[in-house]
Amino acid sequence: MRILEIIMQTNDLNETENFYTNNLQLELVEKKENTISFMAGETKLTFEKTTHNENPHYHLAFNIPVNKLEEAMKWGDHKFELVLNQEQGYITTFAKWKAKSFYFYDNNNNLAEFIIRTDLNNHSDEAFSSKNILNVSEIGIVSDKPLELAEQIVKQTGIDYFSKESKLENFVALGDDNGLLIIVSPNRNWYPTDRKAEKQKLSIRIKTDETEITLHLNELGMPSELSEA
Repeated sequence: MRILEIIMQTNDLNETENFYTNNLQLELVEKKENTISFMAGETKLTFEKTTHNENPHYHLAFNIPVNKLEEAMKWGDHKFELVLNQEQGYITTFAKWKAKSFYFYDNNNNLAEFIIRTDLNNHSDEAFSSKNILNVSEIGIVSDKPLELAEQIVKQTGIDYFSKESKLENFVALGDDNGLLIIVSPNRNWYPTDRKAEKQKLSIRIKTDETEITLHLNELGMPSELSEA
């Protein structure tokens, strides 16, 4: 599964442009009065100006080459705020997922993540740069009933449950190493922080082997539309 585009909300398009072009050094591909879009590898990352004063918070992860995690952390040292994990370090190992990652905040206080996945075997010989940001491989979806929402998406799209993770009442993962929908309940903290997950307006465009799907969620975390291309 590939995440082709995500559309998130922000209350500050100017600072978002500054962070993603100057700090993350992503290519700016579209700028309109109320939206701005960047390319993160093969994923279009779009921010839409919210009509509310409060800034929405999301969680997303970027895949990078499997041999570039430490180098990426050094590259980002003065570009963004790294987040300590529960062991007071920065790199977290996810043994079941065969993955390692570190976390950081963007200008909107979205919890972002650079992650390597051993099974992708995507080594790179280049010095780390924004060109090594391969795609958005995870996006968090917050729902009062994660299992029910996951089942609805599975039935309507054919996307499968992530084979490396169990289904829990407050945490369900759909997809594979290239693209994951992380569905959680509002009473769950986004690891490794003590911040509660928040239901937010969100759109996700996904490509599977069979089709292309767009999922729209409203401010209550409810799917307002689920359509195939």
